[in-house]
Amino acid sequence: MTTTLMATSKRRLNISLSEDVNQAIHFLAKRDKVPEATKASELLKIALEIQEDEYWNKIAEDRDTKDAKFISFEEFWKDALSN
Repeated sequence: MTTTLMATSKRRLNISLSEDVNQAIHFLAKRDKVPEATKASELLKIALEIQEDEYWNKIAEDRDTKDAKFISFEEFWKDALSN
């Protein structure tokens, strides 16, 4: 019986890429002198951060109304730290 240990504890994900996405990742990885998997992981992280930004932006836009109550920075932290 042979046991093969992975060089990393990171989770692996097997995905299918369109040819244009594959070429883009290949080019960017080569340009940045990193493995393609590293570049793909970096790009996924950026995409997730953009999604998060869009989520929080939508909440902020929904709260930004003419009758919105504004509080000072000091008042916010006073209330936040008292809870």
